[in-house]
Amino acid sequence: MTNETLQFETANGPTTAFVSLPDNNDGKAVLVIQEWWGLNDHIKDIANRYAAEGFVAIAPDLYRGRLATNPEEAGKFMQSLAIEDGLDTIRCAIESASLAHGITHFGITGYCMGGTYALRSACEVEGISAAAAFYGDTPPEEILQKLTVPTVFISGTRDAWINPEKVAALEDAAERFELPIHSVKYEADHAFFNNTRPEVYDADAAKDAWALVIGFFKDKL
Repeated sequence: MTNETLQFETANGPTTAFVSLPDNNDGKAVLVIQEWWGLNDHIKDIANRYAAEGFVAIAPDLYRGRLATNPEEAGKFMQSLAIEDGLDTIRCAIESASLAHGITHFGITGYCMGGTYALRSACEVEGISAAAAFYGDTPPEEILQKLTVPTVFISGTRDAWINPEKVAALEDAAERFELPIHSVKYEADHAFFNNTRPEVYDADAAKDAWALVIGFFKDKL
């Protein structure tokens, strides 16, 4: 695999995306959306893991170069990012990657804040064929009703933020509106997929979720 930096314009100024290219590109790609920390080495490592599975992996920098070093800073960065700005960056990354690499099918995944954007993008952004959202917040029902692409929503039952009540509400909405959402729950904490955070990382749950999502994207893209 090879890595490159994709530079592109957005409505609020220029930004970049970290791109990991597989040795054999069949036109399928996965957008990897950052946690509230920013586009750090952990997210780049996930992108490389997708490339090792044969996908072009594109991780747009929603913070435009900023990286948080503690939860307080991360919270400020996340709160200052307008949802429309984040969605616009994702739209522009899709357009730019399509032109640069001839990509025809995009999946989207994300973690924590990125899970919020992955699910919302699946509802509102053109060009996405499948989504896998890890423990992100859910959009208002009027937006959630727009969802037409197959989506996996992954959560942890010990998550204090995306708690079982929120997940149950999403599952209820999916049933009422007949949405293509498959909910998968692990006995794990928030951010259980992040292997750089031993206090919450759950190796078994992360391994199972990874296999599930890779199979899902290979099937849907």
